[in-house]
Amino acid sequence: MTAETPFLKPSTPLAPLASRYVNVDALPWQETRFPGVTMKVLVEDKASGLVTGLFRFEPGAKLPYHEHVEIEQSFVLEGSLIDDEGEATAGNFVWRPAGNRHDAHSPNGCLVLSMFLKPNKFLDKDTVGWNTKGGT
Repeated sequence: MTAETPFLKPSTPLAPLASRYVNVDALPWQETRFPGVTMKVLVEDKASGLVTGLFRFEPGAKLPYHEHVEIEQSFVLEGSLIDDEGEATAGNFVWRPAGNRHDAHSPNGCLVLSMFLKPNKFLDKDTVGWNTKGGT
């Protein structure tokens, strides 16, 4: 596995099997192509597609209809995240099987910890990915 935390600058070189302690506050919020949705990539393995990220939705922000190629897991830390199947509120968890298609929006804003395998297929423009400056 060649996992890394983009923008993480350890003070000393780490051994391949050393733990990576991440100061999440020090990581930059990255703009996505979706207005009002920013993310911090906590760990990413480009070879496998593994991503764990912190996602922030401003009030009214929406992700368009998309498909996850593998399981998606989301734990809502603040606010709520809604789609046509239900609502995940602060302190609650939602997971979706591979192949699930949905949109997601947050009328009042939210902060969500999500884990998934890329690619995410965004069906609004037949595109793949989040298009962040960090390359996610």
